[in-house]
Amino acid sequence: MTWSTRELAELAGTTLKTVRYYHRIGLLDEPERGANGYKRYRIAHLIRLLRIRRLVDLGVPLADIEAMGESDGNAERTLRALDAELEASIERQERMRKELALILERRSLVDLPPGFDGDVADLSEVERSMLMVFSRVLDAKAMDAVRELHAAPRPPAQAEFDALDADADEATRQRLAEALTPVARHQIETQPALTEATARVALSEPMVLRGLVELYNPAQLDVLRRLSALLNLAP
Repeated sequence: MTWSTRELAELAGTTLKTVRYYHRIGLLDEPERGANGYKRYRIAHLIRLLRIRRLVDLGVPLADIEAMGESDGNAERTLRALDAELEASIERQERMRKELALILERRSLVDLPPGFDGDVADLSEVERSMLMVFSRVLDAKAMDAVRELHAAPRPPAQAEFDALDADADEATRQRLAEALTPVARHQIETQPALTEATARVALSEPMVLRGLVELYNPAQLDVLRRLSALLNLAP
């Protein structure tokens, strides 16, 4: 008993195009042809095709299937590598599900980098945006410090800075810079590594510089300049 290419594909639960592709890349041997020129597939071809489909369904890349048939060692290495990839993928998906669960509880978390799981509803839109920017330039240790910093209660001066109008007068800007000075100094003392990393990327990363200039209004930028001067003058 022999089968045509189409019949073989149907028996194996695949497509005519797939069978032809396996021939082209050398995974499936070409069968003999009958007197009429049509291919004549036999049971060995069907078994080979079923085994290929079995490995494909497990996630084995087509490029690795031929080598697997060469030795048991090759087959074991390929399957163990695939198992490790699947394990990593499952762990990643589990982390994603946990993050999704948090976001479903607090939609505001979708606007923040991974790892923020507390009450961050009082963060301004600008601060959320800058946190996203910093997540691309700070290392994991620095971002852990950022999350710890934002888990603490926000000082009133920070909220006033977030709401500062672009046309705020000079006296208001100076007063606010002075109010923020002890807050910033406390951060410097408790998170020296974070302060150093943030200052470094703020000066060297165009993404951060553009974020500061485009997201903060002129009055807020002036407050930040005044704050920097006050910190440099402080003993």
